[in-house]
Amino acid sequence: MDGQIVQTPLTLSLSKGAGAAQSEVWMGPVNWLAVVVAAAAALVFGAAVQGAAARRPVQLVLAGALLLLTASMMGHMFARVGTATLAVKPWLYFMMSGGLALAFVAPALAIGEARGGASAGQVVRGAAFWIASYLLMGTVFWAFKA
Repeated sequence: MDGQIVQTPLTLSLSKGAGAAQSEVWMGPVNWLAVVVAAAAALVFGAAVQGAAARRPVQLVLAGALLLLTASMMGHMFARVGTATLAVKPWLYFMMSGGLALAFVAPALAIGEARGGASAGQVVRGAAFWIASYLLMGTVFWAFKA
């Protein structure tokens, strides 16, 4: 096991050789029910807000898969912070989910939309939609205390 990574359901250990102490990092359990509900909530919100084009079956499947990926990473992020920290700092659910959208998602999509010739109003509406979607997912994780 020299230098190999050994995974267990809740910990990650790096073996440094025979007889050496193992270093364990607590990853925290991901609440997979909250992940699925958060993705579904964002999908329903998007279908309601974005109109008929967002409700086509192929669009729903693609958006659902991508939102499931997003919610999975968000669930991992909250698991990494830990339930003890989140219990005493519940605002982190909203700060972290909204912060992701505000600092990373919205600017990246706004740049792409602006380069594609979208109007300022379209760019702002798109950014606001994603910020609201991420805050909705954060709210789901908060409700589940994930």
